[in-house]
Amino acid sequence: MSDTSATAAPVNPAALPERLKMMIFAMMAFGQFMALLDIQIVAGSLGSIQAGLSAGPDEIAWVQTAYLMAEIVMIPLAAFLSQAISTRWLFTASAGLFTVSSLMCGMAWDINSMIAFRALQGFVGGAMVPTVFATGFAMFEGPKRAMVPAILGITSTLAPTLGPSVGGWITDVADWRWLFFINLIPGLAITIILPLLGKVDEAQPQMLKRIDWLHVGSLAVFLGGLQYMLEEGPRHEWFNDIGVASAAWLSFVGGVVFFERSFFSTMPVLKLTPFRRPTFAMACVLNLVIGFGLYSATYLTPVFLGRVRGFSSLQIGGTVFVTGLTMAFAAPIAARLSTRVDGRYVIGVGFSLFALGLWMFSTITPQWGFWELFAPQAVRGFAILLCIVPAVGMALNGVAPSELRYASGLFNLMRNLGGAIGIAVVNTWLQDFGRMHAASLGAQMGEHAATGQAVVSGLTAYARQFTPDAGYALSLAQSQMARIVGREATTLAFADTYRLMAWAFLAALLIVPFCRPAPTNAPPPSEH
Repeated sequence: MSDTSATAAPVNPAALPERLKMMIFAMMAFGQFMALLDIQIVAGSLGSIQAGLSAGPDEIAWVQTAYLMAEIVMIPLAAFLSQAISTRWLFTASAGLFTVSSLMCGMAWDINSMIAFRALQGFVGGAMVPTVFATGFAMFEGPKRAMVPAILGITSTLAPTLGPSVGGWITDVADWRWLFFINLIPGLAITIILPLLGKVDEAQPQMLKRIDWLHVGSLAVFLGGLQYMLEEGPRHEWFNDIGVASAAWLSFVGGVVFFERSFFSTMPVLKLTPFRRPTFAMACVLNLVIGFGLYSATYLTPVFLGRVRGFSSLQIGGTVFVTGLTMAFAAPIAARLSTRVDGRYVIGVGFSLFALGLWMFSTITPQWGFWELFAPQAVRGFAILLCIVPAVGMALNGVAPSELRYASGLFNLMRNLGGAIGIAVVNTWLQDFGRMHAASLGAQMGEHAATGQAVVSGLTAYARQFTPDAGYALSLAQSQMARIVGREATTLAFADTYRLMAWAFLAALLIVPFCRPAPTNAPPPSEH
């Protein structure tokens, strides 16, 4: 083993007592759950936050965008920082600052302060996401290591799935500020208890003196600009908006500098060397697709229920909760299969079932509610753990200890990028398909004018029961007819979007046969 590795980890995390390892892992996994839950916890309550802060409709979107932009920058930086100040103190600082920023979000006095505090919350919380993956794989060996991707798989998928449900319930029974205040007690507990459990590695503070600040800055501009472009593009017709176009250009320039520094810097903040392993590279591509499906489907269902069915936050939460329940049921099955069956077979079944769940959504109608959505959501929830558990194993099993942190950061980054790309793409699809179907329905009404006129006449007659003004009754009937056409066009757009997502998952199956997983208890490769 090289000197670098010996200096980096004189403490052997695998040699710690089993009970202590479980306690450390549990605390870190719960911290990761908190950070990921807060991505979506505001999704169903943005209207309440907007009213509470007197914000405009364009401004309120930044409550979500600011968090995601900051988090996606921190995730790849966490590997460097955990080496420099140690995993224990990075995670402790992250949990402590996450708690403080949550308090500040709950006390925000206007939209600008909320955006600033949400950015801080996302940035400091992002360090908890990849750190627990790397620590779990470093501490456990053999069959117990197989439980790491299962546990972290369920926390990293269940948290964003439950976000709208939990957020809607809290807003309904308390106040939107409690979306953030609920982090205070668990965050404080993690901040106090984790340092007392002991260390899993040693700090290397000398790394901070040689940090490549240009690499840090280019990483922030590259990923932050990319996230902004993906978040805001669908709302502003992409490059027709100067802000989106500027973000895209800055992201491109930042990306060029970032990759140049990654290859030629003497102290890069993010090493791309894990991509030398073909299996890791393909696992990252699969994780990109998983992020695409997970975050997009989690986003689409509440949007459909709110936009088409007019459900409240609490009703939406009660409906999408099905996915979380089936995830919990699938976790032990996925963990057991990953130790006994080639991961390629498990992930093949997972991707196929996920595609089936999405395809079941493609027959959606404006009348769909809890029971109609039950089976598609159950299939999708069961499938996602069969996707992510073997993908984590493929990516991180057999990685050299010196590269484990960087591999974890890159792997988690790909899932978040997949989610950002997915939400941007499905929003664009919804807009384009919605316009196309609205035009098609309008054309069909023109071809069958008599039928359309008969419907309007019937609606007018119904409206005349409530108003003596014939002109007003006709206006009400025409407005109702427009709403019906719009609702049908929107529903057809959702069906088309789900169908295309299903095809994307089926296409990803072409990669699976080439992902040769490393044995779970294989020794890591020698370091060079």
